[in-house]
Amino acid sequence: MLPRLLRHPVWRGGRSRQGAGRGVLLVPGFGFGDRSLMVAHRWLRSRGYRPEGARIGLNIGCTTTLLERVERRLEDHAEATGGRVVVLGQSRGGWLGRLVAVRRPDLVRGLVMLASPVLDPLGAHPGTVRIARALTRLSAVGVPGLLDDDCFTGTCYRDNVRRLAAPLPADVPAVAVYSRNDAVVPWRLCRDPDAECVEVRSCHTAMGLDPDVYAALEPRLADWARPDGESPEESSG
Repeated sequence: MLPRLLRHPVWRGGRSRQGAGRGVLLVPGFGFGDRSLMVAHRWLRSRGYRPEGARIGLNIGCTTTLLERVERRLEDHAEATGGRVVVLGQSRGGWLGRLVAVRRPDLVRGLVMLASPVLDPLGAHPGTVRIARALTRLSAVGVPGLLDDDCFTGTCYRDNVRRLAAPLPADVPAVAVYSRNDAVVPWRLCRDPDAECVEVRSCHTAMGLDPDVYAALEPRLADWARPDGESPEESSG
């Protein structure tokens, strides 16, 4: 997928000032760190956005703890860039982004969810869920920084499922990208009713390398890059 992206006009084209300094927070998927979104980081920076990683390490910790860390990073990036920030998350990172958008719409300009099972975070492929549950057993014997049982059955799980079901704020536009070729997350679970749903053909892990994803996101991100409160007519004038 990467060679196709590098040859595609969506990678080689674009205006260097398109992003107008708009901040973007990149949240990796389950089991991955910021480096997994470095291609997106490079593409955004070349167009004048200010992308930053979420700096949550490998995305394998307690949902509530990670949500708090993402929120702090969002606060810092909004302060550094002087405006609300676009949140772009892949898989689990996308539904963490949705949670923080519901919780702090004052900080979120727009939301991109790539292959994110927002309709049922435990509805991923059974193998993925087994890995997650294995982490809870390690947590139970004292390994820090992992998921625990509360994230599957306790207050943490119930609270965050309830927040995921909450409507997105009206002033936080969202895009949910999904693929029927996704062997990790059933595509129907990614079709957020409050988001614009975009179908692509890539597999789950390669979605951040798919030129069709970037082609779909480019005009939407450009719209979100306008100064807060500015209409399209004002921007074009």
